[in-house]
Amino acid sequence: MSEHAATEIPARKDVSPEHQWDLSKLYENDEQWEADFKKLKEMLPEIETFRGTLGTSASHLKQCLEFNNRLELLEERLGHYAHLRLSEDAGDSQNQARFARFVQVATDAETRNSYQAPEIQAIPDDKMNAFLESAELAEFRIVLKKLLRFKPHILSEKEERLLAMQEEANQTAQKSFSALTDVDMEFGHIETTEGRKPLSQASYNSFLLHQNRDLRRHAFKQFHGVFVGHRNTLANLYAGSVHLDVYRARARNFGSARAARLFPDDVPESVYDSLVRAVNDNLGPLHDYYNLRARQLGLEKLHLYDTKVPLVSEVQTRHTYEQAVEVVTTALGPLGNEYTTTLGDGLLNGWVDRYENKGKRSGAFSSGGYEGDPYILMNFKEDDIRDVFTLAHEGGHSMHSWYSASNNPFQHYSYTIFEAEVASTFNEQLLYRHMIGNAESAAMRAYLINKQVDDIIGTLYRQTMFAEFEQKAHEMVESGEPLTVDSLRGAYRALQEKYFGDAVSLDEEADIEGLRIPHFYRAFYVYKYATGISAAIALSNRVLSGGEKELGDYFSFLKSGGSRFPIESLKAAGVDMTRPDAVNSALTLFATRVADLRDALEST
Repeated sequence: MSEHAATEIPARKDVSPEHQWDLSKLYENDEQWEADFKKLKEMLPEIETFRGTLGTSASHLKQCLEFNNRLELLEERLGHYAHLRLSEDAGDSQNQARFARFVQVATDAETRNSYQAPEIQAIPDDKMNAFLESAELAEFRIVLKKLLRFKPHILSEKEERLLAMQEEANQTAQKSFSALTDVDMEFGHIETTEGRKPLSQASYNSFLLHQNRDLRRHAFKQFHGVFVGHRNTLANLYAGSVHLDVYRARARNFGSARAARLFPDDVPESVYDSLVRAVNDNLGPLHDYYNLRARQLGLEKLHLYDTKVPLVSEVQTRHTYEQAVEVVTTALGPLGNEYTTTLGDGLLNGWVDRYENKGKRSGAFSSGGYEGDPYILMNFKEDDIRDVFTLAHEGGHSMHSWYSASNNPFQHYSYTIFEAEVASTFNEQLLYRHMIGNAESAAMRAYLINKQVDDIIGTLYRQTMFAEFEQKAHEMVESGEPLTVDSLRGAYRALQEKYFGDAVSLDEEADIEGLRIPHFYRAFYVYKYATGISAAIALSNRVLSGGEKELGDYFSFLKSGGSRFPIESLKAAGVDMTRPDAVNSALTLFATRVADLRDALEST
């Protein structure tokens, strides 16, 4: 039996090396990391040597910015390695210590650097404009223009230093949540017809796909019961995170925590509001789908554990990891040989940490840096077709990182999360088209349509519900209302009732979900999944129905890195996210797919 099909979750030391990511392009061993870590610490005193010189000449400012590049590139490499090692096994004390040591030094660097933004902002406008026009600072023009936008929100040198010194402590809520939910929580086992299987954050969704309703209910109750048992701790951790968001925003003279979070990407708050409004205006097709699902399953009322099980049960969807890679790269054929060859080679040879192990972070992510490979963490399950789509999704992130790092200098290669969710979800759209178009039976076609409907729910409707919850939680704090277990669960349950409608009965523990979502510790991030799928649907339609120009526009977007703000880069690629058109088109596609599903189910 292979390690990823085992009845027990293996320890990290028992995972085959060929199934782990290869971090040697970052560091071949921990000793190399330690040597560079020492170099980073030795560089820190040099940060102070530029104090008082930044406005004297373009040359002096350039020297400082070039030093910052060297420092930040080394810091990114060290942090990337430490983060990946911690993610692969958060229970390993050496991984914990390495990451903690890195954060301490990175915080020290940020504290020492805190004088630079105020000093640059203090340069008179006429002098700074001359600097920006000089050939000497041409390569840093984008960086400086982005920094100057923050002028109303940059504080005095002393205040900036105090904020920087808090950075390590500011991670307490997020780190504690991760340690509690990924390491300390034990979810037990579930008895199945295939034997006794471990229940974990990684395996939970697989149980919800099972045709046996008693098994689904048992897994749901047992899984959420663990979170209910820690409800007070979870509520206090999230409340602390929200209070920190509000404090940071007020300290920097923003009108709200949301305004502060959207400002760096230059995304108007109207984009957020327009998304919520459009989705709320189109809840009817979502409720129609849940009614269709209830009828198909022969249930008077659905429960949350009935909302994901495939409606076409006889279709076999098992993929080995290698088969999943083949399907994904074939589906992405319209993007050309360079894209698919690079991605396929990476997925099979060292980019991906494939399977679950004890202490490993749940879920999936892509983590790309300027140096090293664009690594992917997976908890791949052969019996969950969602993981094939997750591989395509994370592969989109990684190829975005690959193109950005290959086509930009370090100082502005890094793209925003707003853009990242477009590149990842674009890949999923191509995978859907490929798999539906090559379905070998009516049942398989119905299955895949059902899957696309469920995934649009998960990415567009569900993430918008999350966005509403985040907005509500932050508004409560901003208006002086305390965040408690009851107030948070009550706010979340009200949203569940609105989104799920009359066809779904909410169990007592259903609203604890609002306290178990890790993305909430990166405030006002989840809405980007919803805008991302909307833009991705529009762009994939444009590329597949277009020619060389449309494909070239898309690759220009992938290669642009952080050289433009996201709204601008997407507009150049062919979609304007300041207008509701893309979101409305995605919602129209959803309604169409629900109708397609009804017809497909009748023909099977």
